[in-house]
Amino acid sequence: MSTPGVGVTVPAGFRSAGVTAGLKAHGGRDLALVVNDGPHPASAGVFTSNRVVAAPVTLTRAHLERATMRAVVLNSGGANACTGAEGMEDARATAAHVAAALGLLPEQVGVASTGLIGERLPMETLLAGVDLAVPALAADAAGGACAADAIRTTDTVPKTVQVDGPGWVIGGMAKGAGMLAPGLATMLCVLTTDALLEDEGAALALREAVRTTFDRTDSDGCMSTNDTVLLLASGASGSAPDPTEFTEGLRSACAGLARQLIADAEGASHDIEIVVQGASDESAGEAVARSVARSNLFKAAVFGNDPNWGRVVSQVGTVPSSLAPFDPEDLDVTINGVTVCRGGGVGDPRELVDMTPREVHVVIDLHAGEATVTLWTSDLTHDYVHENSAYSS
Repeated sequence: MSTPGVGVTVPAGFRSAGVTAGLKAHGGRDLALVVNDGPHPASAGVFTSNRVVAAPVTLTRAHLERATMRAVVLNSGGANACTGAEGMEDARATAAHVAAALGLLPEQVGVASTGLIGERLPMETLLAGVDLAVPALAADAAGGACAADAIRTTDTVPKTVQVDGPGWVIGGMAKGAGMLAPGLATMLCVLTTDALLEDEGAALALREAVRTTFDRTDSDGCMSTNDTVLLLASGASGSAPDPTEFTEGLRSACAGLARQLIADAEGASHDIEIVVQGASDESAGEAVARSVARSNLFKAAVFGNDPNWGRVVSQVGTVPSSLAPFDPEDLDVTINGVTVCRGGGVGDPRELVDMTPREVHVVIDLHAGEATVTLWTSDLTHDYVHENSAYSS
């Protein structure tokens, strides 16, 4: 089971730091560095599926194809997205600077950025921040905590996780509070483990863990240009895990972080779990869940504590039958334990539904198969609109 924890320095073989470089206009930590000192390193990454991709994503993808990653530098205060050839050179220069400071090759360094799209990073400030971070690297709790704090943008709290396995442990940190939609979310995430892995095994486990966690975290239907999830393994435990067991541990870590993202979603007052059961297959269940999660009418109703199940079934009906076969007269919808829609019609009185808790649980039964899919989203509030109306100003 995942628990909030120290983060990336929980497993043996890792050091991290978070420093104030001066990239954020309002001050505070804004540059993090994570280093893998382990005896048997392995690495893997999963990135945004957006066709508009930030320079750090392009660079880090290429580096992972050429080498095992030994360090990651992450900055908030600027996304380095849509910055052209100059932005790519900035990403390369960042990796090269970190590599030189740590005695690594540039392709052994990953780069991740988050912040406003369309503005160049102040490279003199950023590289000076790297020079501050290297001597501050620490393997203790403070190192992990400072790194998690440094990658925040609109996040109100740092997000960390710990999962203990038999003979190995997983740690992690993430940032994200808005633009949370697959592929992935507007998020940066670094996962660390002292398990003994190879690059291929790490990649298989990471893809599967992300598929059912971060890829099913959808606060506002908006996809980022910068999404990056990296897994670094040190091998320091000397323990080679069972692949299935490790994948489930990694899934638990990702799920724990994903829930923290939703709990901190911009302006949200409700965390909404949408469970689609009785689907013909996983893709059908996911399509139905996502159609409801992206309905502004449904999300606004939840904000108003209104169990308006009509907004659920109308969204379910927008999914093509070729993608999600079901009979509309078989639909059941349960909200916080009350079956408000039964057999496609009126169920128990909606007045019985208590919508005041922070968590709202919606179960949609298609009665069309055996697959079950869970997706988390958040409500649509005045605060979300206000925060995003002034993001660049």
